[in-house]
Amino acid sequence: MNINENEIASLVQAVLKEMTGGAPAAAPAKKCACAGKCSDVPKTARVAMLTQKQHFEVQEYPIPELGDDDILVKVEGCGICGTDAHEFKNDPFSLIPVVLGHEGTGEIVKMGKNVKKDSAGKPLNIGDKVVTCMIFKDNPDITMFDLNKQNVGGADVYGLLPDDDVHLNGWYSDYLLIRGGSTVFNVSDLDLDSRILIEPCAVLVHAVERAKTTNILRFNSRVVVQGCGPIGLICIAVLRTMGIENIVAVDGNEQRLEFAKRMGADKTVNFMNHKGVEALAGAVEEAFGGYLADFAFQCTGSPVAHSNIYKFIRNGGGLCELGFFINGGDATINPHFDLCSKEITLVGSWVYTLRDYATTFDFLKRANAIGLPIKELITHRFGLDEMNEALETNLAQKGLKIAYINKDF
Repeated sequence: MNINENEIASLVQAVLKEMTGGAPAAAPAKKCACAGKCSDVPKTARVAMLTQKQHFEVQEYPIPELGDDDILVKVEGCGICGTDAHEFKNDPFSLIPVVLGHEGTGEIVKMGKNVKKDSAGKPLNIGDKVVTCMIFKDNPDITMFDLNKQNVGGADVYGLLPDDDVHLNGWYSDYLLIRGGSTVFNVSDLDLDSRILIEPCAVLVHAVERAKTTNILRFNSRVVVQGCGPIGLICIAVLRTMGIENIVAVDGNEQRLEFAKRMGADKTVNFMNHKGVEALAGAVEEAFGGYLADFAFQCTGSPVAHSNIYKFIRNGGGLCELGFFINGGDATINPHFDLCSKEITLVGSWVYTLRDYATTFDFLKRANAIGLPIKELITHRFGLDEMNEALETNLAQKGLKIAYINKDF
């Protein structure tokens, strides 16, 4: 028997009329745009507030009403950055009291009516996984496709905002309020560990893009990476995903040097085994089969390391300095021998652009696809009540990437 849709609707209406004694059937309830998740949003949220140097205190605040352009995110996790450790230990930015955490990610649980797309034009919906980049406010010179590639040094960032009446300003919390005018990206196609690593990986995607502007970095370049903390290790991974294979890693920790090999380094040099910069440079040269590096990445915050790295680079080579995210002091070089007579091309790198941030999503997919152990960078995980221990673990350099994980997920 063939019954069309209209006949089915009539049959349903007749049955309903019979069941309700002839009274009109109630209209079906409208589905909430939040797919039922708004009811799960609590009235309050906890934050790990840095109330004094080296002390977080878990505090609870009301979740404010959302504006039409705002997004409420339930935090899933956040990496701990060296910047967080500096602020925790010394408050160099004079932010206390502050909710730290800028390497975070989470799930949208509520949105203002004007929120439709992310900063790259991708649709946004309740339940999507997101990350934030920067809050640019009214700076027209920083855009998604800025051809001048202005970096985001003058912008604000969640996790480094002074406390205010919102309080939910950093990722070390249960919930984050993303305010209108912020950048936000839909990264639902990445797993949690990959999403936590987006921000530090963007730093290295940007650094490699800066290095490429010298026209020295190529597929067959001999590249030395100095410093095998998370930044240096990610640097090696970015180079490897680009197809560069002749990479020598320099560090003083054998475990980190072993991990560097897993990330793509061909050879390693432990500077603890060599006395003096000339001996160290000789070891780098030997690792390259009797050649100095075509290009170098300096990934530590040590002025001595910066002074040394020029000795590892051939005449006409290139250097990208990205290790000094804060003022680490002055470095001593000889401009004649280190720069002029060798004609070294030097570029600095700091943070990233919006375009680099978006490119990072593809880098992570590529790194995972070719088997690089990117996600193994996260060695320690702590809950919100354990943030003091998490930062102390970071400062003690007991692992690689330390992360806060929301145990409610």
